[in-house]
Amino acid sequence: MKEGEIQKNDMPSQLVAFALDGQQYALRLRAVQQIVRMVEVTPLPKAPEIVLGVVNLQGKIIPVLNVRERFGLRDRETNLRDQLIVAQTAKRSVALVVDSVTSVIERSRDEITEAARIVPGAEYVEGVAKLEDGMLFIHDLDRFLSPEEEQQLRDVLTASERASK
Repeated sequence: MKEGEIQKNDMPSQLVAFALDGQQYALRLRAVQQIVRMVEVTPLPKAPEIVLGVVNLQGKIIPVLNVRERFGLRDRETNLRDQLIVAQTAKRSVALVVDSVTSVIERSRDEITEAARIVPGAEYVEGVAKLEDGMLFIHDLDRFLSPEEEQQLRDVLTASERASK
């Protein structure tokens, strides 16, 4: 490597941190498209349980996923103080309901511990980083939906799209 070059692995990870019941979670900044205030979620019949419904954002129908359920947190009604993080998975845009978006932070690769080393079987968590006041669980958005849930969601969205034409 030439002097002054930075290896890709040495680049800091930029993360969007958000709170759920006081616990800090994060998504990779590169996956986040926008953060918006909570809007009314329209139920989507026959969707996987993890899907709360859909929202129309700037003419685009986006499925809203229940992060609380996936992480085993107590369920609660959404309210207007909540926020939606609209993010891109490998397959589609999705919206996650969160209590609040707290910050954008950077962590070096050395400051992030692979989740499997700490919590084996934590399939939705990519890594864990230390914060001054606790831990930050970095969410792996591409593994949020199982292949079966992804297929079921695709089928329901396609059927819904056909019905609306």
